[in-house]
Amino acid sequence: MEPVQTPLADRLTALVAPSLEAMGFALVRLRLTGQNRVTLEVMAERSDGSPMSIDDCTQISRALSAMLDVEDPIPNAYDLEVTSPGLDRPLIRPEDFDRFAGSLAMVETRRPIEGRKRFKGRLLGRDAEGIVHVTTAEGEAAIPLAEVTRAKLMPDESTIAAALRRH
Repeated sequence: MEPVQTPLADRLTALVAPSLEAMGFALVRLRLTGQNRVTLEVMAERSDGSPMSIDDCTQISRALSAMLDVEDPIPNAYDLEVTSPGLDRPLIRPEDFDRFAGSLAMVETRRPIEGRKRFKGRLLGRDAEGIVHVTTAEGEAAIPLAEVTRAKLMPDESTIAAALRRH
């Protein structure tokens, strides 16, 4: 799902995730983009569920920069970007589909399921077989998790209202 992990991305994940956890954050996504000048995007969230602040991103950036300078895992020049998931957060881990059940989401698949590859609707979570269920305008769709290539939340009035209450 989402970015294909490479050996370098796997190594970076193994370095970054424990550092974030020690600081009270969780890794949502690590992505490498670009060819000549690489960008390392680290998307993190607070482990306690509180909203991320600019200060949190700055703290993470400084700590990861120092660690990456010592470890030097990226062979050429790179830019580090630390971001928070935001309201249109990607759904990366299988448990994300359960955690955000009830939320409006967009799910894309690698091959057509029930005649289409894009599903927009309310997440109902996963069943015991790992099938993601989404209620769409056309009815309920059953999407094998292994077929999901990209998924993200779609902010709606209730999501925005909840975010405003947290702030």
